[in-house]
Amino acid sequence: MPGHATGSPANRPDALAGNVMGTKDLVFTVLAALAPLTLIVAVAPLHFLKGGAAVPGGYLVAGVVMALFAVGFMTMSRYVRNAGAFYATIARGLGKPTGSGAAMLAVAAYNALQISTYGALGVYANTTFAKYFHLDVPWYVFALIGLVFVAWLGYRGIHTSARILGILLVLETAVLVVLAVYVLAKGGGGDWSASSFSPATVLDPGNGAMFALVAGAFMGFEATAIFSEEARGGIRTVRRATYIAVAFIAVFYAFITWVIVLAYGPAKIAAAAEADPVNLVITVFDTYVPAPIVEVMNILLLTSAFAALLALHNAANRYFFALGREGLLPRVLGRTHPRTRAPWVAGLLQTAVAAAVVTVFAAFGLDPYLGLLLWGSALGFLGIIALWALCSLAVIRFLRREAPEAGLFRTTIAPGLSFAALAVVLLLVLTNLPLLTGAGTVTNVLIVGVGLAAVVAGVVRALYLRARSPRLYAGLAQTSVDEPRDLAADNA
Repeated sequence: MPGHATGSPANRPDALAGNVMGTKDLVFTVLAALAPLTLIVAVAPLHFLKGGAAVPGGYLVAGVVMALFAVGFMTMSRYVRNAGAFYATIARGLGKPTGSGAAMLAVAAYNALQISTYGALGVYANTTFAKYFHLDVPWYVFALIGLVFVAWLGYRGIHTSARILGILLVLETAVLVVLAVYVLAKGGGGDWSASSFSPATVLDPGNGAMFALVAGAFMGFEATAIFSEEARGGIRTVRRATYIAVAFIAVFYAFITWVIVLAYGPAKIAAAAEADPVNLVITVFDTYVPAPIVEVMNILLLTSAFAALLALHNAANRYFFALGREGLLPRVLGRTHPRTRAPWVAGLLQTAVAAAVVTVFAAFGLDPYLGLLLWGSALGFLGIIALWALCSLAVIRFLRREAPEAGLFRTTIAPGLSFAALAVVLLLVLTNLPLLTGAGTVTNVLIVGVGLAAVVAGVVRALYLRARSPRLYAGLAQTSVDEPRDLAADNA
């Protein structure tokens, strides 16, 4: 096949480890990237600030949109099994230049999400050391230490990472469950209203900014497809893991945020978030949960950030790997370690980029939270939502043309509805970008500009290959692990 090494998959220098990730491993890896504890403690207060008591229902609505997206995306994955999931899907559906532009946007988005999380790790670690050891260690010291450990675990291979991520995810989820048990057992604030799930409350036109923010809670769930080449059981495993991840995010976050609403009261939650967003959830811990568990929560905030870093590192380096393997980026990035089958060269590049960004922020004294975390997250958020929308269009075009036997709902209705909803969300995010970044016009324009520049660079690269290297261009978005079209077996 053009653009790919030949030989048995196990011996090829561009082959990832096959059959090493089961459903549980995929789910843990994806959910760890979302950092549930960090999201609830550090990000959900902003959701409450804009949506008040409607936030729990907002998660369920967003979950429906993501489920519709997943229907088309997973149907497409029966025909496209590639570590560059967004890239391969969009290239097959909308053409190779568009797919190449999407690929570079995905590289920028996943790296922005990963690198920005070093800001959170540095801030949490600095606060923790000051509290327990009375030491004021600069945030970037912790960030660079974390960077070394992330690089090492990524080098060790995806199976080792999945084990670590599974343990950390269970711990941070457990502490949120403990919080819920204590709040419910003590009756919360006394108002057990279910108004948080009322359509009149949730679908209020004034909740636009809330939906723009809530959609971010699902960022990265589609990464199950990135690991499809390493999945045990092929697309069945990837599909199962994707639906589990979507359901968990929607239901678990809706439940935990509803518990927080109960703790304050539906009529008071928005005002409480406005008065003290930083300590909104921490105050619930302090009020309802025994002090030792609060201390555990503070420590788990660190491990939550680290888990997100590791999971996003593995996702980002697989995009570097996939694009190197196909020639959109230097071919050396498409090599894997002969023993662990990890994309070690791509991992090294991702680590180097992260180290450079952290160093720049440290050297210029830029804020790790208000700068690195918020700006990087905004770039990643915009990129991922744009890619979701493009994927929905690509799915419709590809499946209608190549696989009409998949049925009208899978080929048109589900991806069509998801595209319409995601286009609205993208518009809401752009409209509320200052809220996400906490920055002025110049910074926001630069953030959008980086995303657009990545798209343009990808399109130009594909057009260059089409003119100068037709054989390599013909091999774009193709892999030797594409599975045969067997809908009957897949539905068995």
